[in-house]
Amino acid sequence: MFYKFEFRPYCRKFATPLNTFHGIWENRNGVILRLTDETGKVGWGEIAPISWFGSETVEQAVSFCRKLPLVITDKTVFSISDELPACQFGFESALKMLRKNFSSEVSSVTQETVQPHSFKSKRVKKFGSRYRNREDNIASTSSSFNKSVLLPAGKAALHQWRNVWDIGSHTFKWKIGVYPVAEETFIFDLLAGELPAFTKLRLDANGGLSYHEAEIWLQKCDNINKNDDIDLTIEFIEQPLSVNRFSEMLELSRSYTTKIALDESVATLQQLQSCYEQGWRGIFVIKAGIIGSPSRLRQFCLTHNIDSVFSSVFETSIGREAALSLATELSQQERAVGFGVNHYFAEDEQICLDNLWKEASSIS
Repeated sequence: MFYKFEFRPYCRKFATPLNTFHGIWENRNGVILRLTDETGKVGWGEIAPISWFGSETVEQAVSFCRKLPLVITDKTVFSISDELPACQFGFESALKMLRKNFSSEVSSVTQETVQPHSFKSKRVKKFGSRYRNREDNIASTSSSFNKSVLLPAGKAALHQWRNVWDIGSHTFKWKIGVYPVAEETFIFDLLAGELPAFTKLRLDANGGLSYHEAEIWLQKCDNINKNDDIDLTIEFIEQPLSVNRFSEMLELSRSYTTKIALDESVATLQQLQSCYEQGWRGIFVIKAGIIGSPSRLRQFCLTHNIDSVFSSVFETSIGREAALSLATELSQQERAVGFGVNHYFAEDEQICLDNLWKEASSIS
């Protein structure tokens, strides 16, 4: 099968720069893909790299797209190098959507934009309206998930949790390892005292703790989880140590009752397989947008009964739909998915997507 290939880079600004152990993140850059088959059916995909997690850079992804011909095949998609995991995810997701005719709204309007049985393109119209219809479908699918909402690092978390609690989000993730441990544990005690009963809290260190600091946090979490007078559950600590300290994280996971989840250590499918083979049976955080081939991830997860949490890479609804589809199929535990991040963006997503296809000519 042959597919007309188009792509558009995008840039979305965070309302407030995201502060993590890796540094300050001000803009989310990525690439939107569109594949059109010979009958006019369309599949959308997204490349949303996070290079400091181990994926390719946005520049490498754009360079790869620019080198592709205007018409590609299935072989093109399934021969993408493992060094481009975000590209693997984006292209396979677009192809899967096209094959399954996932969105009836997209299919119904492609006759306006692409001539059947031809790769001769016309000016693309009504991208926004058809995507708004598709957004309704995505919102319906997304609403079936319990979501973990990301709180900002530091004292700001003490105020922001209230903004989302009333709309039904009762699982939160808080960034740690950003400020000195004494300051963060003080804020943590305040936060633990404020959060309502039956809240679940995840702590995300992004690999920024020392071994001693990790012990401090794990002991505090154990104390809270064992205290019957506190109706707060610390669900897990995410990536307490750096990627090259796997054996120490394995040791910590066996020394404390609070669970540890690997994140940066399992950013790509190759890393996920390696950690499993080395004995990790704790939680695996799967960032589908950068992990690599969805078909190979599916094969691994169906073969091994892993405890996984699917998590966002701050993608648009295009990538989010594909990731949540995988989460629906592959999640073994009833854990909240980590996709409560849309409030971090300054610009309305629909405006961003509308602007991408205003020009008739393709960058590719």
